[in-house]
Amino acid sequence: MAGKITSAEKRHRQSEERRLRNKSVKSSVRTSVKQFVALVRKKDEKAEAALKEMISKLDSAARKGIIKKNTAARKKSRMQRLYNTVKSAQ
Repeated sequence: MAGKITSAEKRHRQSEERRLRNKSVKSSVRTSVKQFVALVRKKDEKAEAALKEMISKLDSAARKGIIKKNTAARKKSRMQRLYNTVKSAQ
């Protein structure tokens, strides 16, 4: 924690709030990816809805700058490809 400098204390508080908010969003994205992969592996019909939700969360995180734009695009591409291969195999 910063010492007596009030602007440094405020900056520390702000960065801590942002860190916790970003951590929450990242965790939510990872959870939705894991849920989607589990549904695809079980060949569940809810996988398409989970894919849409996951893409939405990835786009939101990328828009907020929590994850990089290309990282979101790469994850979306890989998950879409996984979904398509399983769906075509049925």
